[in-house]
Amino acid sequence: MTSTLPELDLTSDPVALTAALVDVASVSGEERVLADALERALRAQAPHLEVLRSGDAVLARTNLGRERRVLLAGHLDTVPIADNVPSRRADGVIHGCGTSDMKAGDAVIAHLAATLTAPRVDLTCVFYDCEEVEDVRNGLGRIEREHPDWLVADLAVLGEPTDGALEAGCQGTLRVEVRTSGRRAHSARSWLGDNAIHHAGDVLARLQAYTPRDVDIDGCVYKEGLQAVRVAGGVAGNVVPDECVVTVNFRFAPDRSTDAALAHVRDVFDGFDLTVTDLSAAALPGLSAPAAAEFVAATGAVPRAKYGWTDVSRFAALGIPAVNYGPGDPNLAHTREEHVAEAAVTRCADVLRRYLGPGT
Repeated sequence: MTSTLPELDLTSDPVALTAALVDVASVSGEERVLADALERALRAQAPHLEVLRSGDAVLARTNLGRERRVLLAGHLDTVPIADNVPSRRADGVIHGCGTSDMKAGDAVIAHLAATLTAPRVDLTCVFYDCEEVEDVRNGLGRIEREHPDWLVADLAVLGEPTDGALEAGCQGTLRVEVRTSGRRAHSARSWLGDNAIHHAGDVLARLQAYTPRDVDIDGCVYKEGLQAVRVAGGVAGNVVPDECVVTVNFRFAPDRSTDAALAHVRDVFDGFDLTVTDLSAAALPGLSAPAAAEFVAATGAVPRAKYGWTDVSRFAALGIPAVNYGPGDPNLAHTREEHVAEAAVTRCADVLRRYLGPGT
């Protein structure tokens, strides 16, 4: 780390810190400068914390011997910049890449890490890399393999944008390729062939007739969905195709294991050749756990189901109740117009501060 690193004041207002984090570009795989700056700031401004560097992830924790430990996690990376760095502030709004997803959440976590010197619970903060890309690169996976003791907690709060709502658990996701086969022929003599694309009509018919479930778990209603997301087939404009592939995405509720989800999809497409290309477990809300119940009370929010997959699934797999809670509108994530309201950042920081609370 050198003096050319950006200076981050973690004790400053989380709104100003959000803008400062956005100004340090950190597209997936390019988080090192931001990680270096954050590590230096934590070591200099938060001497009460134990700090660990793991690749381009930065971790910090208290060791106060409290009865419970809460883990706050946020990813440092963003999707590619779209002419929206550096940040811009106007009319109570911060504009820029990552403002919503999720540098506002990172700013809240970093600010609390530096300023809560004696919280009522022990606190672990994890700022990790490569969340926005393929799962094998995700920094949480590396931390789980190399530093598993740093992921031990009674509750994990992922600072993904939820617009200040509390989103519990998450859906699982499964992608399969459903293949149909035929026989090639010249399209002028089509009766000599067997059109694989035409056979895909049965696949689409099953999807059209499919009735998804709504599942209520801990008062959170998870809506399942089975959708064709891609169709690929055809050889040339004058050839009857001998193969067609329909890619299907199944978003499943947390009451299904990955094995059960796959078995369900195989049952729906019985008789077809299936290839699994992606499978990630869902996460139960776990709101009955004492630490989670206290957090629900602190937010004053009515918990709702998380639609989509987030890293709460990783924590749930470790037996840790996990929720999504952060400033920013998730509908703005990854857009050129990405922004976050300053009031939302302040409100999120205030809620988390009340929950974590001053200790003795």
